[in-house]
Amino acid sequence: MNLKQEKIAVLLGGTSAEREVSLNSGKAVLEALLNQGYDAHPIDPKEYNVANLKKEGFHRVFNILHGRGGEDGTMQGLLEQIGLPYTGCGVMASALTMDKMRTKMLWKAFGLPVADMEVVTRETFAELDAQAVVEKLGLPLMVKPSLEGSSVGLTKVKAVDEIKSAVEYALKFDSTILIEEWLAGDELTVPVLDSQVLPAIRIVPEGEFYDYNAKYISDNTQYFCPAGLTLEREQELALLVKRAYDAVGCRGWSRIDVMCDAKGDFRLVEVNTNPGMTSHSLFPKSAANMGISFEQLVVKILELSV
Repeated sequence: MNLKQEKIAVLLGGTSAEREVSLNSGKAVLEALLNQGYDAHPIDPKEYNVANLKKEGFHRVFNILHGRGGEDGTMQGLLEQIGLPYTGCGVMASALTMDKMRTKMLWKAFGLPVADMEVVTRETFAELDAQAVVEKLGLPLMVKPSLEGSSVGLTKVKAVDEIKSAVEYALKFDSTILIEEWLAGDELTVPVLDSQVLPAIRIVPEGEFYDYNAKYISDNTQYFCPAGLTLEREQELALLVKRAYDAVGCRGWSRIDVMCDAKGDFRLVEVNTNPGMTSHSLFPKSAANMGISFEQLVVKILELSV
């Protein structure tokens, strides 16, 4: 069957902390598909039982849910069980990359560069020795939940006596927290589409780091694509990103965040297996640099669904 003859569910919204972002992404994706002549319908799992999709005549899913319940392997597993092809990564890669700690452990095992970190859980929080952490990782530090996206729960810590309160704040969002060395260099994000690495984007946030406000609300965050790297550095980055993408088993499309340390060396940060597709989103900015329009990008992602 031609894809334009299929009934396509655009999964959006959901129940994660990133619900609003997903609703915006979903609205843009739905509009693009409708404009291109596809039989696409918005489906919000918060209000609709996705297990019924096949029974109700749907043939394929464009999954633009962000965060837990949509990007963590659970939705992918359900779609596999009912036999519906879907966009993006499979069960394993989705589940793994939602967990920043285990993603970084895997990359490290493959010899890929990541930030040094300490792991704190709800059970070990009482034993946290803030001074020992600072002696190991220095100051400032980044404290973040392991399982959240969209920069939810992040704190930049500048003094040893701020560490415990930053971890307590992050524990509101997750039971596993990462305390990482501060990466003082450039912040970059690199999309991968059908195993092709697209141009890197350099992010210059309004504040001290790329938080939720800088991502989705502020109009003062600056994005540079091309990123201003030398050809040699751009190639080095593309090779690193492709190795990182393959190591965790991504497919279809994903976006990998990378930061530079104070010496300018690349450090892998995380994978976004369902990247944002809003007016502020980065994947479409990079694709546009390659001459791919937003609507062409959406159709390409749909075509890559399995």
